[in-house]
Amino acid sequence: MRSIIRIMATARELWPLYVSIVLGAILVSATALLTPFVIGRATDTVVSIASGDGGTWTDLVWYAVVLLVIALANSLLTNIAGYFGDQMSVKLRAILSGRYFHKLLRLPQRYYDNELTGKIVSRLNRSITSITDFLQTFANSFFPTVVTLLAVLVITAFYSPWLSLLLIIIYPTFVWLTAITSRRWMVWEKQKNDHYDIAGGRFAEVIGQMRVVKSFVAEKRELKGFNEHYDNTLTLTRSQSAFWHRMDFWRRAALDLVFFGVYAIIFVQAARGDYTVGAMVLLIQLTAMARQPVTSMSYWVDLTQRAVVGSEEYFNVMAEIDEPNNALEAEPTAEVKWTDDDPVIAFDDVDFGYDDGDGAGDNLVLRGIDLTVNRGERVAFVGESGGGKTTLVNLIMKLYPATKGEIRVHGQSVRDVPTVALRKAIGVVFQDANLFSGTIRENMEYGRPGATDQELTVAAQRANALDFISRLPNGFDTEIGERGIKLSGGQKQRLSVARALLKDAPILILDEATSSLDTKAERAVQAGLEQLMVGRTTLIIAHRLSTIASVDRIVTLREGRIDEVGSPAELARSGGIYAELLALQGSESKADKARLLAYEITQ
Repeated sequence: MRSIIRIMATARELWPLYVSIVLGAILVSATALLTPFVIGRATDTVVSIASGDGGTWTDLVWYAVVLLVIALANSLLTNIAGYFGDQMSVKLRAILSGRYFHKLLRLPQRYYDNELTGKIVSRLNRSITSITDFLQTFANSFFPTVVTLLAVLVITAFYSPWLSLLLIIIYPTFVWLTAITSRRWMVWEKQKNDHYDIAGGRFAEVIGQMRVVKSFVAEKRELKGFNEHYDNTLTLTRSQSAFWHRMDFWRRAALDLVFFGVYAIIFVQAARGDYTVGAMVLLIQLTAMARQPVTSMSYWVDLTQRAVVGSEEYFNVMAEIDEPNNALEAEPTAEVKWTDDDPVIAFDDVDFGYDDGDGAGDNLVLRGIDLTVNRGERVAFVGESGGGKTTLVNLIMKLYPATKGEIRVHGQSVRDVPTVALRKAIGVVFQDANLFSGTIRENMEYGRPGATDQELTVAAQRANALDFISRLPNGFDTEIGERGIKLSGGQKQRLSVARALLKDAPILILDEATSSLDTKAERAVQAGLEQLMVGRTTLIIAHRLSTIASVDRIVTLREGRIDEVGSPAELARSGGIYAELLALQGSESKADKARLLAYEITQ
């Protein structure tokens, strides 16, 4: 019951529409109840005319007219209620989708590390469909059914209390049997949904990585894995359906037995003259009307269980804990208080692990990090793959909270610095160009919404992107496809560099911004970045040693700890990691190349 109430609450904003649907459905039910009375009276009139006991043909014509009016009124009310139902369905889908997306935007990065994109989308579609279907059916059927049942019970009690008693017994018994059956049904449904989510997640992942799939000739493997999940759902459905329909047969058999008794009473009492033929016809029609909700109860229960199970993941997502001070809840005027006295960035004995921060031994990615970065300083990070270089900058941007220790920006703990203000002050170029479907203009404006054409042109020129943009058919308004698939790797990376240049933030993070460029393009972009870095605090994750030769300091990482800190010249003479990598540059030895690759260094 709690789950149903929770589902009902999702439509609270649409209560005027919902009430309109309910009232319309009740009126439709009420007009339908008039039909048996008219037919009963018409039947008695026909009998009277046939026996010569009274009645006129005019009376029959009027009964036919009344039936026509009832049918037209029923049709009109049904379509009015249907119109409101269509409006509610669309608005409810928009509300639920908006709430879901709003929630996803507030969740911390850790949530997305543990979820497949396809599963998130699959849950949204299933949840909204199941909730919308349930609410529409509930509005159109539940209250009208209650009205119909109460009317039938009152009317039948007037003619025969025994009939009313039998009908009263039917409903709680049928509901009880159905509830017992549905418990096992829900277990199977949850298992099926798990397979649907996994298959949906893999589907989205494969579509997004189709070039990789094709290059490894993995089509058959992917298709086999995908089909296996749906084969499992088919197996579960067989068991689920067989059990449900077996139990449904016995429920209906019991129902048929009760209605056998109801019809027997009606026929016997009519034969004894307890009421007229017209009254008998009336009772038969009312009994049929009372039977219909019972026989459709299986569908209602099925729909309700699908709504409960289908919406469970939706509500689980909505119950997730938001990222503190997330962008959707932050004060729009919040700013970081910059000072000249404190270091721009400071790590104080910081540990971090991706295992929900329990700090358990080998699960830590960073250990005991102590580091300060001063205003305008350029600091590069060098270390083994998975050694924590990217994690360091992720902690600065508050994508994750530190497991232990404290990170400060201009003397303030990042826990206290408004997240939006902090991230607005940081420009980022990721190792993999992250672009959206749409135009080049729209992607660049992600760094500065509403940027002028002149600003776009300057940023593109400094990133060495203006030349290729100018050659495109529509220039800045050229569509680049999903994730920029219509652009080359170098073009995508130059566009992401231009986006960071356009943001013009005081703190700059470069996850090797030139790693995807050829030598000529790298020199041009590096020159633009050199201009941008003047007077700005810059953190560089190094993949080419040539790009960090002029930085102020280099920090080398080994097994999640800081190994060395110093200028390029100092570390080149220290005999440590940086000196070793410098010595390996240009070597043709496979062992030397493998060593460089371990540190994600390209030549």
